[in-house]
Amino acid sequence: MSNLRQRIIAAVLGVPIILLAIWYRDWSFALLFVIISALTQLEFYRLLGLDGNQPLTAYGTAVGCLICVLAYFIETERIDFDNYFLICPASSMIFLIKLYKKKDMKPFTNIGFTFLGIIYVAVPFALLIVMALRGDGYHPMLVVGFLLLMWASDVGAYFAGTKFGRRKLFERVSPKKSWEGSLGGAIASGLVACLLARYDPILEPWQWYCVGAIIVVTGTYGDLVESLFKRSIAIKDSGTSIPGHGGFLDRFDGLLLAAPFIVTFLKLFA
Repeated sequence: MSNLRQRIIAAVLGVPIILLAIWYRDWSFALLFVIISALTQLEFYRLLGLDGNQPLTAYGTAVGCLICVLAYFIETERIDFDNYFLICPASSMIFLIKLYKKKDMKPFTNIGFTFLGIIYVAVPFALLIVMALRGDGYHPMLVVGFLLLMWASDVGAYFAGTKFGRRKLFERVSPKKSWEGSLGGAIASGLVACLLARYDPILEPWQWYCVGAIIVVTGTYGDLVESLFKRSIAIKDSGTSIPGHGGFLDRFDGLLLAAPFIVTFLKLFA
């Protein structure tokens, strides 16, 4: 089966599930992305293991899930903001656990990799939850708009790069990515931003345009960062969980870098 056909099938099956979970209730949205965050973080740690590292896979993922769950319950005002401080002792336990790992020859390296999985994967997903629950309640259209802009950028870059790609964007890290593909992604994302600006009043038009621009830039860099990671351990795809796309890390790499910038923009200017 061709890569394009696999991508289409994965999208037809996966996108409705994601959109349904987002639109149904705030808890179903949060639950979905806690699960996705955990699977992505587990995949990240597994890849580190292929390179001979020994991060605290189970515990690091549990801390990541804790951050996402706390974000949901605090932002929905079910528990007090001070509960965020639970992250501090939970994270500090990583040092204590590694203290008892006698066979770990590079404990502090693996402590660093454990924290990297939390910061690189779990925190952006927690910020996505914060973004949806900003202000006076749950705003599913913010998440849907965010995802539509990111998907449009990915699809536009894929087709434009396949058809017209000539000039390499960042050949040292990702030989297949081209300036033409990036331009195609920017145009597709711009068109979606125009539609959102016209029909979705949750943000001002200029704010949707800014969000679209941020996603195009940071999403591209997120893809490159993940490519740099994969190149450093000599693999092509992060996994085979999503046919045509690779693993969860391959599918959500743009979101991991874009989410912190988008949430910061919305907090400051929206």
